[in-house]
Amino acid sequence: MRLLQFSAGAGAMYCGSCLHSNTLALHLGALGVDVTLVPLYTPTRTDEKNASTGHVFFGGVSVFLEEKIPFLRRTPKIFDALWDSNAALHAVGLLNTSTDPAALGPLTVSMLRGEAGHQKKEIEHLSAWLDQQPPFEVALIPYALLLGLAPMLKARGLKVACELQGEDLFLDGLTEPSRTEAKQLIAERAKDVELFIAGSRYYADMMSTDLKIPREKVQVVRHGIDIDERLMTLKSAHSPEFTVGFFARIAPEKGLDVLADAYIKFRERRPDRKARLAAGGYLAGEHRPYLLGIEEKLRAAGRESEFHYHGSPDRQGKFEFLRSLDLLAAPTPYREPKGLFAMEAMACGVPVILPRHGAFPELVEATEGGLLHTAGDEAELVRALERVADDHEARIAMGARGAKAVREHFAAPLMATRTRDLLAGLHG
Repeated sequence: MRLLQFSAGAGAMYCGSCLHSNTLALHLGALGVDVTLVPLYTPTRTDEKNASTGHVFFGGVSVFLEEKIPFLRRTPKIFDALWDSNAALHAVGLLNTSTDPAALGPLTVSMLRGEAGHQKKEIEHLSAWLDQQPPFEVALIPYALLLGLAPMLKARGLKVACELQGEDLFLDGLTEPSRTEAKQLIAERAKDVELFIAGSRYYADMMSTDLKIPREKVQVVRHGIDIDERLMTLKSAHSPEFTVGFFARIAPEKGLDVLADAYIKFRERRPDRKARLAAGGYLAGEHRPYLLGIEEKLRAAGRESEFHYHGSPDRQGKFEFLRSLDLLAAPTPYREPKGLFAMEAMACGVPVILPRHGAFPELVEATEGGLLHTAGDEAELVRALERVADDHEARIAMGARGAKAVREHFAAPLMATRTRDLLAGLHG
């Protein structure tokens, strides 16, 4: 099978969707699929071997300028090369530019309009490149916001599949009329898609309803992680102090502020316990005040010395950080569709505490590697922290169950095999 897979680069940010696309491409290739991973917007940043091609289509600078400046929608390709070079795209990515959906509504709608949108020239560039390649049989789009590509791909004879992985957060952040227009366009473009793939039953059900996609067109494939036994050694059973950890994007929807409040309460109830709160993950410039607010809250509670933000580490640093934890807690207000960070923590033998919503109940049910709490219930979250802190043997056993189950049910080769079989079924 010749597979054309897309991945939307997120500049300097480690993006869960980009990491997933790269892992999937690597393991599909290992199964014998002839896969070409094409980055869109910016070069992809990954903490594994990068499987993508060197050339970026729909360069982020061009896409933005074409939306804002009409005459640039008709400039020749040689002119566009000035800002579509990898050097320019890397530079823009390092600027921590905002991806606030409230500011990107018209651009989102235009992209979904495809060849009828302001980025028609970019589709023509992609189509011309496809003319020079051996024919592909199937195309895999990473999320529904890029379904403006579907009509062109279908017209070229490709079967089109689309993953569903986090669009709701962006779509709900759009202002009207862009939100309604975008959802209407996704529902229309879904007619050009043979198969949708979601990482959890929760997300398959929710998005099929919200985007008016027939549920029978949506298949569930559990997301998987690349199990590297060299890096994912199990945590030592002994720690000098009880370490509560957080590893996700530093943003309100991920809930570090909620965890900080619960940690303060936990320390009030366990004042003699040696403990600390450790956080890691990508921090965008727009969210620096959010982190400063959390630090000020901990300072006011007398817990400033117990908190440290470890930045956005590379792959080795990430797993060193995870192994330093006694538990990972991520009380996300947002209903997570994936939870890759929780899988990675459990792979290291670290138990998790997660809210009882989104994909998390399915993950905890399948692994028995953590506890669930009612989202928004601080008292219940504090009790969960106390339960894990006070029962050392149960904590170690929970971590061991999670590590074993992630390897059995959430390993990348399983995800790739299931995805390959579904895609192969599209072209007979």
